[in-house]
Amino acid sequence: MRRTVIQWLIVGFVGFILLPWYMVDDGFFTFQWLAAFGEQGNGSALMQVLAHGRFWLFGPLLALLGITAALLMIPDKVKAAKTIAALSAAGIIYTALQGLIIVRRGPRLFDTWLEGSVAEAGQIGFGAGPLVMLMALLFILTTSFSAMGKGRGDAFVVGLIGLIISLVGVFVFFPVAHILFSAFQTSDGQFAPLLFFPRFFSSDIWGLGCLTFNDYCGPAINSVVLAILTGAGSTMLGLSFALIFTRTGFVAKPLLRVLTIIPIITPPFVIGLALILLFGRTGAATAVFADLFGIAKSRWLYGFEGVFLAQLLSFTPIAFLVLIGVVEGVSPSMEEASQTLDANRWQTFRYISLPLMRPGLANAFLLGFIESLADFGNPLVLGGNFNVLSTEIYFSIVGAVANPARAATLAIVLLTLTLGAFLLQRQWVGTKSYATVTGKADSGRHAALSRGVKIACYMTALPWAAFTAVVYSMIIMGSFVKLWGYDNSFTLDHYIRAFGIKFGETWRFTGVAWDSYFTTLTIATIAAPLTAFIGLATAYLLVRQNFTGKSWFEFSTMLSFAIPGTVIGVSYILAFNFPPIELTGTGIILIIVFVFRNMPVGVRGGIAAMSQLDKSLDEASITLGANSFTTVRRVIVPLLGPAIMAALTYSFVRAITSVSAVIFLVSAKHNMATAFIVGRVENGDFGLAIAYSAVLIVTMMLAIIALQLLIGKRRLRRDDRVEDTSKAPTIGEKA
Repeated sequence: MRRTVIQWLIVGFVGFILLPWYMVDDGFFTFQWLAAFGEQGNGSALMQVLAHGRFWLFGPLLALLGITAALLMIPDKVKAAKTIAALSAAGIIYTALQGLIIVRRGPRLFDTWLEGSVAEAGQIGFGAGPLVMLMALLFILTTSFSAMGKGRGDAFVVGLIGLIISLVGVFVFFPVAHILFSAFQTSDGQFAPLLFFPRFFSSDIWGLGCLTFNDYCGPAINSVVLAILTGAGSTMLGLSFALIFTRTGFVAKPLLRVLTIIPIITPPFVIGLALILLFGRTGAATAVFADLFGIAKSRWLYGFEGVFLAQLLSFTPIAFLVLIGVVEGVSPSMEEASQTLDANRWQTFRYISLPLMRPGLANAFLLGFIESLADFGNPLVLGGNFNVLSTEIYFSIVGAVANPARAATLAIVLLTLTLGAFLLQRQWVGTKSYATVTGKADSGRHAALSRGVKIACYMTALPWAAFTAVVYSMIIMGSFVKLWGYDNSFTLDHYIRAFGIKFGETWRFTGVAWDSYFTTLTIATIAAPLTAFIGLATAYLLVRQNFTGKSWFEFSTMLSFAIPGTVIGVSYILAFNFPPIELTGTGIILIIVFVFRNMPVGVRGGIAAMSQLDKSLDEASITLGANSFTTVRRVIVPLLGPAIMAALTYSFVRAITSVSAVIFLVSAKHNMATAFIVGRVENGDFGLAIAYSAVLIVTMMLAIIALQLLIGKRRLRRDDRVEDTSKAPTIGEKA
């Protein structure tokens, strides 16, 4: 412990003495703050105390000096660890409180005590100094806990738990608390908790009028029904695709994989627009059906049917990404043992393979359910009179008459539904073991699918793949015509206006979309690995470690996924537009919102994959002298190829295609592709919007291929073979 604490103490002193305590105008990495280091607001905390009289900043230094004294003066290791833990915790709490109490306009509290002091001038948001110092204090705290025997004395595990809890607390709970607090307020801002329950159980939210066919159901009922059907449908389709990829000899697997991935790399409103071009009142398919079969043109697409169809297109790839690794992870030895005991292929699949896939199926359904609840783009474009919670929250915030209390109440309803789904999922999976990857030699062949299961998979997945191809042909065609439905002549004008390049002595990017395109790629490239790291690290803790509050820790990681992006965007503005953390208008806030919005996919995918890795692998590594960090790096991570691929792919794609959260957070300097496209759609420039979307799709396809080549294929056994079905069936198989 001693050496680790000393190292982090040095880091803490560097943050306090050498780095700027407050935000700098031109950014930290320009290093222009060095030239004005002694000026008001530009110096370190020590400079602020000595030169500018900001006496309240002396508190963190006392914590660092106290920790140093405890190391030198307390010989008993346990007593020293307890003292250091208390001092580091006090330093963290004090630093956070002083930032919350003294803001730009001066003190929020204790104003009479601070009257006449320099505190009345206020202070701006934290800079690099407190970030580094707080990180040092956090890891000193977790190191002290491990020295006291917490987490079985494993400093790596305790430090990882502390880091993730801190990040989730600051960037999920802190901003969400700002907007949820308004659910307990009156219209004039007074705290009135008794008003919450009538709002929560209002018939406007939970109404069942649709059962009498005379009225509409409330948005909560609509959201639950839609989410259940979307979760079940996306899981079924995802499993069909995963079985075709891993258990059949289907010849067009590369093409099929492209068709399963394309929906996830498309902005949601583009799928809605393509469906309108296909099935709208003047759509291509609508016209064909009217001419051939005399079916009257209608607006059936605008409502539950259209939203459900769009969500299946959008969320089936998520289920596929989760389930393909789970299906691959089922041990062939167990399937061979079943067939040795005279079970046929259907019985092997029904009683052996499918139950071992239960964690993956549960996680795929949970992701589809939560994605459906939080989906904003599809219901906004195709919802019509079918109201769901996400759109109701949006209109409560940005409607003609803003009603933040109703928006906050609806957000709590959404969280309640998510918690219910989470608990049901845990109950269904249970506490059984699903580990099939044990580290022992396993060179068997996967059991081939029975004829009935194979036909069912083909009949489910292949028509859906064909339908996906037709939907996306609308996007391709729309980008190459002058004006869809009016002037369908071929043109490249949309691409030239968006991505034009002028050649000469120097290249000039003259297209109007280049700026947002490069900004989007930069932010997505930074956010993707951070999302994958935090998500998979959280999954490791949930699957491999036991600690107090584990269930609440797991639910907290799903919190940001359950709340609509519009609420996340507004809550980030409320939380991070003022000291102590001022991030609005910067690229950092976009990276942070993507990391914590998309982290749950990495968590659920990691849980599904790690549930199949027997803990004896960890135990064998530790027995051979490796610590937890080495075990994770050398044993666990190489076996998580599909989970890493899913986390990187999804986080990169969602950072590019997300619209609901970033629409409130973009700025003139950091404009995102989806915000740019939405602006073009609002101005009626559909050709350029579709052309830009097509370029984004191609960009993301290339990125996914590069990630696949970089990560490679997970090797769980010598050969991932499928049983040869060309041989004559056995007596058991004929049955």
